[in-house]
Amino acid sequence: MSSLAGAFWPELPERPLLLVPLGAVEQHGHHLPLATDTTVACAVAGTAVDDLDGALLAPALAYGASGEHEGFPGTVSIGTEALTGLLVEYGRSACRWAGRLVLVNGHGGNLDALRTAVPQLRSEGRDVAWFPCGSPGADAHAGRTETSLVLHVEPRAVRLDRAVAGETAPIAELLPRLRAEGVRGVSPTGVLGDPAGASAEEGAALLADLAGRLAGAVGAWDVDPAGRLRG
Repeated sequence: MSSLAGAFWPELPERPLLLVPLGAVEQHGHHLPLATDTTVACAVAGTAVDDLDGALLAPALAYGASGEHEGFPGTVSIGTEALTGLLVEYGRSACRWAGRLVLVNGHGGNLDALRTAVPQLRSEGRDVAWFPCGSPGADAHAGRTETSLVLHVEPRAVRLDRAVAGETAPIAELLPRLRAEGVRGVSPTGVLGDPAGASAEEGAALLADLAGRLAGAVGAWDVDPAGRLRG
């Protein structure tokens, strides 16, 4: 793996692609750790980086906009405004030497900041994009999808004996209540989905799909108006 943190500046490739995992510190039910979103983003970026010539994996940006989870102890949110400013300044600095920068996002609450910061950076002439760690048909939060991914990536971090279902209604139905009441008002367990049936095998398949789609999207480099890599 090509790690920025372990690199020496004279050995860096010229104008490399920089993959930056973006996560959060927030509750993930009774059975997954607070760093789950960061863990997933790091795994996706770390798996894809070896398939991208000259790419470097940066240390994760481990705090995000998680206000909807602040009803639970352990959650630490820096909010959308602060995250937007952080991403803009990060991009301006990194793009002094990096040719391209991809923010690999593991937390849905970061989307507003990404949709503001990345187009701003692009308007300033910097080749920046973001990629979501989302899978078709995935549940919203701490359900089967995330539980399977963490069972594959960090199995010792999962407490399956504590896993309980949460609110399983589609996220589109829940959004008005989530905005008004936060996650705790909608799901006292903190789970939006059901972790039942999760497995490391499913997690391995999910990770391979996500990393493959990331590598393919970087290769195509088709960026939509919100700064998101298509693919």
